[in-house]
Amino acid sequence: MRQEEIWDADAARRYDTPGTGMFAPEVLGPAVDRLAELAGGGRALEFAIGTGRVAVPLAGRGVPVTGIELSRPMIDRLRAKVDEATIPVFAGDMATAVAPGEYALVYLVYNTISNLLTQAEQVACFRNAARHLTPGGHFVIELWVPELRKLPPGQQAVVWHGEPGYIGLDTFDVLRQQIVSHHFHFDESGQARLFRSPHRYIWPAELDLMAQLAGFELESRHADWTGGEFTAESRSHVSVYRRTSSPVV
Repeated sequence: MRQEEIWDADAARRYDTPGTGMFAPEVLGPAVDRLAELAGGGRALEFAIGTGRVAVPLAGRGVPVTGIELSRPMIDRLRAKVDEATIPVFAGDMATAVAPGEYALVYLVYNTISNLLTQAEQVACFRNAARHLTPGGHFVIELWVPELRKLPPGQQAVVWHGEPGYIGLDTFDVLRQQIVSHHFHFDESGQARLFRSPHRYIWPAELDLMAQLAGFELESRHADWTGGEFTAESRSHVSVYRRTSSPVV
C-alpha cells in the first residue's frame, strides 16, 4: 500500500469530520494553542498538512503557515478552504520535499511520522525538519506509544477502539516493527466499509535518537497538548525538539 494511493480522493473526502473526532474542539483547540505558542511570532511549516485540520485555525491565529503534502486530493480539499496566498502548500514527501525560506516551527501531528515505513525515511524526516528550521527552532511530533503490552504470545491483532458503527484494530509485524491499522465503519444496514493504512511504529527512545542524529535535543515531552504528565501508562505523547546543531553525518 503506497501512501499516495491510500490518501486518494475518496479518503480525502471522508477525512474531514467537523466538530467530532480529531476535529473536536477539545482535541484541536489545545494543539493549536500550543503550536501558536511555540511559533513565537515566527513562521510555521506543517509536514503532511492534509486538508488543513490544524493549519487553517493556526493561520487564523495570525501564524504564517506553509505546508508539505504528498496527496494531491488532500491539497484540493485544503484549497476549498483557503487559497495559496493564505497557506502555500508544496507537493511532495515530508522526508525529502523542501519549502522555501526558514521557519521557527516545524510540526508533524496525529501520528503521521509513522506513515514513513522505514527507519531511514523517519531519520530523513528529522533531517528535513532541521533543514527548514532557524537555529533554536522547534520540531514538534505527536505520536502514539506502541501498545505491544496488549499483544499476548501468538496473537497478532489488537482492537484499540470500538463504538457503535466503528471498530479500529491493528495487526502487528513485530519482527519488522510494522503495523496495519484497520478501520471498519458500519452503516445503518450493517454493511461495513474498510480503510487500511500501514505504519512503522517508533518507541520514544528511538525517536529521541533520530532527533539527536539530526541535530536536535528533546526539550519537553507530555502525554497530550495540554501538558499532561507523560508516564509509563500514556498512550501517546507530544514531543518538542529544539534544533541545537548541525545533523550528525
